[in-house]
Amino acid sequence: MTQVIRTSAENPDFLALIEKLNEDIEVRDGAEHSFYAQFNKTDSIKYAIVVYENQKAIGCGAFKVYKDQVAEIKRMYVNPEDRGKGIASKILKELESWAREANFKSCILETGKKYPEAIALYKKNGFAITANYGQYEGIEDSICFSKSILK
Repeated sequence: MTQVIRTSAENPDFLALIEKLNEDIEVRDGAEHSFYAQFNKTDSIKYAIVVYENQKAIGCGAFKVYKDQVAEIKRMYVNPEDRGKGIASKILKELESWAREANFKSCILETGKKYPEAIALYKKNGFAITANYGQYEGIEDSICFSKSILK
């Protein structure tokens, strides 16, 4: 049975999944890892999702306030053995719903060119590629997305 819970970035299961995510991106990002790591801290995240399957944490995601009425999706991860089951889309939809309930009008996010599965996920879920924002402006390996979440 799959269960999606809303929590905070202090949740121990969320933090354990983030450790796995950090290990994966450290390998993929290589020399660029320290640049991106500075933007992936969880201290400013108040909204986190953890997905459980048979009471085992298998995936997570979060969002934080980027600016007025704009939520930034962060820290999306699903255990490798649990991928391909629609878990990441489930996380993304729950994050969008929660952001909408919290009166956000749109979501933005950043991923990298080295993450084709993430790019496909966001496109499949209605996110459109947009100009790189904030700290990602001018960063060639970054791909930024946005989506209106107005009903």
